Amino acid sequence: MSLAQFADVHFGYPGTEILTGASLLIRPGDRLALVGPNGTGKSTALRLLAGDIAADGGDVRILGRASVSYLRQSQEFSGHGTLIEALLEPFADLQKLHDQITAIESSLQDNATPSELARYGELQERYQREGGYEIESRVKRLTADVGFSETDLSRLVDTLSGGERGRLELAKVLVRQPDLLLLDEPTNHLDLAAIERLETFLAEYPGAFILVSHDRAFIRATCREIVELEDGKFVRYPYGYDKYVIERDARMERARIDYERQKQHVDKTEDFIRRNLAGQKTKQAQSRRKMLEKLERLERPDDQWQHAGRVALKFSTGGDLGAKETIRAPGITVGYPGVPLLRDVPANIYRGEKVAIVGPNGAGKSTLLKTLIGELAPLAGKVEIGTGVRIGYFDQKLGQVNEDGTLIDEIRSVRADLSPDVVRTYLAKFRFFGDDPYRVVRSLSGGERSRLAMAKIMLFPRNVLVLDEPTNHLDIPARETLEQALRDYEGTLIVISHDRYFLDRVATRLLVIDGSSVESHLGNYSDWRGRQPEAGIDAGRAPTTPSPSTSVSTKRAPASATPTTRIGDQGVIADTVALVSASAAAPANSAPASVSATARADSAPVSVSATARADSAPASISATARADSKKREGERRRLEKRVEMLEGDIARLEAELALVRATLASDHGGDWQKLHTLADRERELDTLLARRMSEWESAGAALAQST
Repeated sequence: MSLAQFADVHFGYPGTEILTGASLLIRPGDRLALVGPNGTGKSTALRLLAGDIAADGGDVRILGRASVSYLRQSQEFSGHGTLIEALLEPFADLQKLHDQITAIESSLQDNATPSELARYGELQERYQREGGYEIESRVKRLTADVGFSETDLSRLVDTLSGGERGRLELAKVLVRQPDLLLLDEPTNHLDLAAIERLETFLAEYPGAFILVSHDRAFIRATCREIVELEDGKFVRYPYGYDKYVIERDARMERARIDYERQKQHVDKTEDFIRRNLAGQKTKQAQSRRKMLEKLERLERPDDQWQHAGRVALKFSTGGDLGAKETIRAPGITVGYPGVPLLRDVPANIYRGEKVAIVGPNGAGKSTLLKTLIGELAPLAGKVEIGTGVRIGYFDQKLGQVNEDGTLIDEIRSVRADLSPDVVRTYLAKFRFFGDDPYRVVRSLSGGERSRLAMAKIMLFPRNVLVLDEPTNHLDIPARETLEQALRDYEGTLIVISHDRYFLDRVATRLLVIDGSSVESHLGNYSDWRGRQPEAGIDAGRAPTTPSPSTSVSTKRAPASATPTTRIGDQGVIADTVALVSASAAAPANSAPASVSATARADSAPVSVSATARADSAPASISATARADSKKREGERRRLEKRVEMLEGDIARLEAELALVRATLASDHGGDWQKLHTLADRERELDTLLARRMSEWESAGAALAQST
């Protein structure tokens, strides 16, 4: 059984072929990511499948009675009235049915006829069967998943911003629950929390979906198979994203090897033909020439990903890294007159850091960024830029351009000394070829505008890069090139991004906006998420503490659940250090604080009571039974000592880990050597603690069985 198919499909625009004999089968339950560099035809493929456009040749069809919903990348926003009314629009038939039921209810009298009652019951049964009673709750749940509050449901659609309308369109598509979802860049306009909620929704989705996205972390979390658009055809990889990357590279390498082998074979054969066509081996030469004529020649493999990633991104500091304290902001209030967004934010930035600002949409990330670099004045406090600091700023809205100027004009607005020919050569490094440098800026796509902005930043050495959503509009190859360039960059980086894959590869510290406050966390996005109490299956798992008669389930606080330390909160740090010091000074054989007192009390008398039972055994017990009893008793005592020793180890490890994390969360003053040492120690302690916890659970289970 299948839901949809492409069969030998051809499609193109004047002068450009998009699909050339493409075939693909989409089955129930498929979770497919359609990938490829910008311009390969991913959105076109979805439009063909949705019926927005028709193929030039071949067959594109939805099979059977499968229902389809399509989220367009460039949405044509629709909907009137309130947000809840717009979301219920797809269920107009059910709404009419509901109105009929309501009308009958109001007209029914005590003496209603059997036919009226039967009609009323029939409509109610149909309304329930078609999910009428579940729709409103489903709508409310979905609007929360894409970032709307319950109070937003009464807002007029006309008052929504562009980003909010994008989220509304996503909710309208998802709420229909069709057999096949077509999602083109569904994470646009979503913050990190909403993206993770969407991942959960898709993981539980009963139907099939095919999505286009450049968000690698999102693809990894949601898609079981990858479909790549390569040279106008679909290439299906039955793997998740990580294995797809490996298999794709291996496939390209095999294609290169096959091409080189065939080329060598053809060259040798042609040489043989030239030397022998008029000699004694004429027949052999003629035979080999016929064979070559029939040979299907392999084309030289052209890696479109490698080609798309050829952007000459290399950020230079000019050899001067600037002051050690790049930006000093010991306690600022951020926002606009009368509208403070973030209060008492200590956000010192030190030389060489790669700091990412993360938080929900509308939390004030861009406002904080602009305040730190002097684009906006703080409402309270003071921001000081270090001596010798030269900032390169990438604006999220890419607004610092002349829309009516050419690309050459834009480059020369920064470097007027460059001739047009030199500018054309320079722009070619950013994939602007031929007549592209003479194009007007307003004609550029989002990805092209991003590349132009990067080209302008690189015209002068900068020792501080400030990038607001730099991966927007970039395809995966360009993102990978940007990531590597930023990893190689020796200067200081401050960046805002919702791309978790990017944050993991680039960031060394996070400034996390939580309400009106900001918390500092050393490490990348995954490091931070791993420290959250809800992160990971094993983060708060309760080990089992044994007792003589039963296995007592006892909750241990997760090792990562140390008090959250806000930036510069030295009082909290001091309290944490004091608490840790007291814990570390406890006797080595003391049980961890998180192990219940009941469990310790229960486990203490095990050997005493067991010994008493052994000593009072009747003389009639055989020597073998007594030997077995002594052996079991010895094993029990050994396990008791093992559990006690492991509890002491766990207590010491938890104490040291709490101290290390409290130190990491404090303002580090730019001492990177110390920070790297502490981060290495944190990972080592995490590993040791997990190992000891596993050993403690195993020993406890064995002790419980031996009782």
